[in-house]
Amino acid sequence: MTESRTQTLDVPGAVLTYDVRSNDSSTEPPLLLIGSPMAASGFVTLAGHFPDRTIVTYDPRGSERSHRTDGTAENTPEEHADDVHRLISTLRTGAVDIFATSGGAVNALALVARHPEDVRILIAHEPPLWQILPDREAGLAAAVDIHETYLRSGLGPAMAKFIALVSYEGPLPADYGSRPAPDPAMFGLPTDDDGSRNDPLVGQNMISGSHFRPELDALRAASNRIVLAVGEESRNVMTGRATIALAEQLGMTPVAFPGGHAGFLGGEYGQTGKPDAFATTLRRVLAAEA
Repeated sequence: MTESRTQTLDVPGAVLTYDVRSNDSSTEPPLLLIGSPMAASGFVTLAGHFPDRTIVTYDPRGSERSHRTDGTAENTPEEHADDVHRLISTLRTGAVDIFATSGGAVNALALVARHPEDVRILIAHEPPLWQILPDREAGLAAAVDIHETYLRSGLGPAMAKFIALVSYEGPLPADYGSRPAPDPAMFGLPTDDDGSRNDPLVGQNMISGSHFRPELDALRAASNRIVLAVGEESRNVMTGRATIALAEQLGMTPVAFPGGHAGFLGGEYGQTGKPDAFATTLRRVLAAEA
């Protein structure tokens, strides 16, 4: 694998930054590693486990090095999917393999529904799809409250609510929204409001991402291209439950991956999962589906 090569791509309303770690001797299509709003910096460890592949990572619009140019304060899964479609077209390699996690998995499912020809294999790891869960009303209300808390009080209080929500095990009770708000200091979050309102998670993606409804018929038609992945340690939190629910609706069996929602991280963002075992499972699944 050569050194990472960084490039930019102009797309409607944004300039994307992406990185290519090339392996010209590989006979496999490029492997895209994508998250949202997590950027390319979250995949350094995982990319290092695939020196035999050409690896492409990118920063979604509004995250880290990729900037919006239209002044809009919200990103949608459809926009992100179009961005990835344009990125794949720029590579000029034909269909690619994708490992997509969290909000990136939501965006990748939107991509496959619209452009199945772009993807040979999609491994969608724990997409947070509130719309397909029985407790969706409580979950969607909680997402709206997180966004409104951010606009009203800043990052610390909003992120404290977000962490509490995504850590909750089992269906949300009807009275979830009336429970006392968690203290940001409990999570090491700032308690002062710095006045900024451009956070990509609780600001730009929270409402549109949480309210996204997957196109189930289109995904069923492309089901031979999709693998749903759930963390062994996160089956009972929202992202794991949503993955299992989507698998049921698509007539699939989800594949268990080591660790939890952040199982692939190797110290990025201060989190360490089980990256070696995670990468081994990812390689096995890619080989089985190829």
